[in-house]
Amino acid sequence: MEPLRDDDPKTIGGFALVCRIGSGGMGQVFLGESVAGHQAAVKVIKPSVLDEDTRARFLSEVESLRTVYGPFVAAFVGADAGADQPWLAVEYVPGPDLRTFVSGHGPLPLAETASLGALLAEGLGTVHEAGLLHRDLKPQNILLAEYGPKVIDFGLAVFAERRTTLTATGFVVGSVLCMPPEQARGEHQLDRSADVYALGAVLLFAATGHYPYEGPTWQSVALKIEDPETRPDLTGLPSELAPLITDMLAVDPTARPALPQVIERLVRVIRGLGLTALQAKRRLTDLTPEIVVPQLPAPAFEAGAGEPAYTPSAVDVAATEDDEEAGVSAPAGAEPHPVDGDPGEEPEDAVPSVVAAGQGGPPPRGRGATGVRPTAPLRIAERIRAAYAREARF
Repeated sequence: MEPLRDDDPKTIGGFALVCRIGSGGMGQVFLGESVAGHQAAVKVIKPSVLDEDTRARFLSEVESLRTVYGPFVAAFVGADAGADQPWLAVEYVPGPDLRTFVSGHGPLPLAETASLGALLAEGLGTVHEAGLLHRDLKPQNILLAEYGPKVIDFGLAVFAERRTTLTATGFVVGSVLCMPPEQARGEHQLDRSADVYALGAVLLFAATGHYPYEGPTWQSVALKIEDPETRPDLTGLPSELAPLITDMLAVDPTARPALPQVIERLVRVIRGLGLTALQAKRRLTDLTPEIVVPQLPAPAFEAGAGEPAYTPSAVDVAATEDDEEAGVSAPAGAEPHPVDGDPGEEPEDAVPSVVAAGQGGPPPRGRGATGVRPTAPLRIAERIRAAYAREARF
């Protein structure tokens, strides 16, 4: 997270912006706070890329998120695609993305990788049931929270049954490192198997720290992905995951397993380790570091005009008034005696005074200025309570 810059907006769509979370090719993401205190991730389209096509893509993202829900998908909060600065607010997930976590802590252990894959497969299943494809699943779009992973950023999602798209054939859209061959070739008639391939690439990265294909430029990576003779790099992948990841990264989309099969095979790996799926999930969430979430500063308190600022005090003013009415006063310089106790004995429940010197108010009562003399009614009530407690049978 980074502080807001001078040229950043201070509010968007009713959200006061707290800080920067991250940025992408299309927009900047801020941590926003509603009037009632609800925090959300607010994505704002960059003015430099705001044109008719970008606004249409953003509107598609908003439409997509309105129809997707589930425990593994960041929930939709609000949006305005027609604003001068189009914005989208989704659930804020206080956790690192998968790429950041693996880069800083190393690859995930076997059980945690299998759990991550099974949970993400369930999340993608929710997306597919809504008639959508993600089309840009990658480690940066997977957040690790204390309650499980979350899939974010549906900026490239399209309706699976849609007959027209915002991209032309031959134009590559998305992150090439996790992209299936058919998408790398620029085909836009994609199906659910494209997300299965991307999930396989994500799991390979989670378990090894590298992608199926890598190279100095995105074009060189795309050429490797499209070449059926170039096999993906599975170096470092645990043998228990190798068969499944190989199938998920198949060049032929029809050869890739469906998401229910992916879940079943990953859970089988987890059980082979002597764990339940829930135990593996807890291991995964235990890895998530605690994130300190920034918030807006509290407004400065301003005392009313002509009114003295309030000073907290533990002095019992009523006790002082009672004593004055009864004519009780200590001789000048005399040592005041404790109340309801032997001389020279400090009451155990004496309350320390918090009146600062020079701040005014009645002086504290009691030996050493550490106690507060209770009111007469309070002393009587305490004696009655003690007598009743002695006689009670329970």
